Amino acid sequence: MTTQTRIPPTELTGVFGAVVKVAAKRMIGRVPDSMGVLAHHPALMRASMGIGRKIEALDELDENLASFAVMATAAYIGCSWCLDFNYYKTHNEGLDEEKARQVPNWRAASVFTPLERQVMEYSEAMSQTPPAVTDELSAVLLDALGPAALIELTAKVAFMNMSSRMNIALGIHSEGYADACEMPPLATRADDAAQVVGSAS
Repeated sequence: MTTQTRIPPTELTGVFGAVVKVAAKRMIGRVPDSMGVLAHHPALMRASMGIGRKIEALDELDENLASFAVMATAAYIGCSWCLDFNYYKTHNEGLDEEKARQVPNWRAASVFTPLERQVMEYSEAMSQTPPAVTDELSAVLLDALGPAALIELTAKVAFMNMSSRMNIALGIHSEGYADACEMPPLATRADDAAQVVGSAS
């Protein structure tokens, strides 16, 4: 991790803790510090992981579009852990790595299709406070994706908002998953903003 979490990680214990540790080690080779933070509240960790798995398993939305949507959300909010982990998943799940690396800069990148751009625009619009999704953008995506896929897109962006905002508030940061697959992330919007502020001061 780049910095310490605001709540020190604790040990994952009990049957559930053992299952989580085995699954984490199988997936990424070690137990993330983030799980140790959430281990202070096992019921919440169980609930969050349960709904996360269920939402991720939905398949009405193209998996690359889903990946770009959640990564655009994480980049917009500034969650380095979420962005890092989703680069890692992109690599392991055989998705479009080159496009995934460009997600934080999708507006300037030339690799994305119009539909991919609309999906990421929707993700960012949903993530604003208050949400800024327009009737026009929703109608375009409804026509292109169909109602089930648009609802799924909305749910995946909403869950990433919850996860990203929790991680930022708890001080949970990137743990270098993307580095392990030689796919270092590009800067997030939050990193870019910090650099602009720093150069102006």
